Amino acid sequence: MAAELLNFAILFADVSGSTSLYEKLGDQRALAAIEAVLAELRKSIAIQRGRVIKTIGDEVMAVLPSADAAMQAACDMQNRVAAIPPADNVRLAIRVGFHFGPAIEEGGDFFGDAVNTAARMAGLAKGGQIITSGATVDALSQLLREATRDLDAMTVKGKQDEIRIFEVVWCDSEDLTTLAGRETPVSTHAPTLTLIHREHTLTLGAARPSASLGREATNDLVVADKMASRVHCKIEYRRGKFLLVDQSSNGTYMTVEGDAEIMLKREQLLLRGRGVLSLGHSSAAPGAEIVTFACN
Repeated sequence: MAAELLNFAILFADVSGSTSLYEKLGDQRALAAIEAVLAELRKSIAIQRGRVIKTIGDEVMAVLPSADAAMQAACDMQNRVAAIPPADNVRLAIRVGFHFGPAIEEGGDFFGDAVNTAARMAGLAKGGQIITSGATVDALSQLLREATRDLDAMTVKGKQDEIRIFEVVWCDSEDLTTLAGRETPVSTHAPTLTLIHREHTLTLGAARPSASLGREATNDLVVADKMASRVHCKIEYRRGKFLLVDQSSNGTYMTVEGDAEIMLKREQLLLRGRGVLSLGHSSAAPGAEIVTFACN
């Protein structure tokens, strides 16, 4: 008999910047710190009658009975981790993503759309942040829905239509409250994005809102990497944000400073902070042509 497709809330949470944590604290102390965080995450899941499906390194995957339960577990996780004292002036932080939708339970594990989308939401989050989808926000109770804010829309691998991306405002800090007010400008500073490849520097913003990257000489930034496509990807300035759009055969690899490398293939993702791009293969691969970026 085929496994039944039902709606579940799938949640992923991991320790942000765990690689640098090992470098700063050493293996044993870093492992102990991560285990302490994971123990707190399990408590949050249990309180909302959820189940830990698996733990891989510094990441937890859990299933919860509803969108409300997942959001409350995610907020509780952030509050618990924020209360953990710093270790040698290193403050621990987690990234959380969740999605409510169809999935299949089989052999103690879960598969399907909800799992894939939840994993992508977690990949978009940065330390101290909770990210979810528009469909999940629609499934929340009214009170919890009011504690979310619409960030943007993006394409997700395996889905034809763009999905809305929302942030959960889990603490009432001064910064978050200001950001949540859509009529209140965060800053009068016009954002720019600086791209550097070898001796070439390119700055994007309101004056120059887009650029193409790839192997072909007609690109705005030519990256002569044998793994890059002729027109590999583009970056677009939209509503004060910079969107990376992959159009390649081998994918675009992005590493934001302090986070793990992710790969986009025929997908879009907001660029944030500082980091590196590699066209067609990992930035760690021999001979990779690195493009650095910085959002200012």
